[in-house]
Amino acid sequence: FTYLGSTVRSDGGAGKDIKNHLNKARNAFRMFNNVWRSQQYSTKTKLKLYQSCVLSTLLYGSECWRMTKNDLNKLSVFHTKSLRRICRIFWPNTISNEALYAQCHQDSMENIIMRRRWRWIGHVMRKDIDDITRTALHWTPEGKRKRGRPKNTWRRTVEKEIKDLNHTWGTIQRLAQDRREWKTFVAALCARRHNGQ
Repeated sequence: FTYLGSTVRSDGGAGKDIKNHLNKARNAFRMFNNVWRSQQYSTKTKLKLYQSCVLSTLLYGSECWRMTKNDLNKLSVFHTKSLRRICRIFWPNTISNEALYAQCHQDSMENIIMRRRWRWIGHVMRKDIDDITRTALHWTPEGKRKRGRPKNTWRRTVEKEIKDLNHTWGTIQRLAQDRREWKTFVAALCARRHNGQ
């Protein structure tokens, strides 16, 4: 079903929603084709437009997406392709993604989504204890799952990231109450992922 512009599948997957957002982001990017080609605007200005008008369209609601490797790959390809067009890096000139991010002062799509997800978690953790969003973070559906390898879920992704940092939900909840401390925690989490730890 569709809720507030987001399409939710019965298995909790976000593939259809991501596809819709990619189409919207491509249209948003196309609307600025004259800007991307123009020599009037600096690359810095173009990247600000890309972040505010294209990336925000692409990643609206991404804080709650259940990501698969295939989904992340589609988003990453769009991101790097867009940055290359803005910076006018075309074949046969080649540049690695890491060098591209450094040149554009941009993050990888994986880090961008992770940062948005954890900022949202901090926001939810600061809500009242009986708030429905707080309840949803720890809610476990009734019934039994089907046999076979369990599918990756949003919650399993978050719990794995918490475990990798040797934290618990309790320490996460305590950290989230201090906005400054939480900002430092999110930055450290993304830096750790960036360094491949």
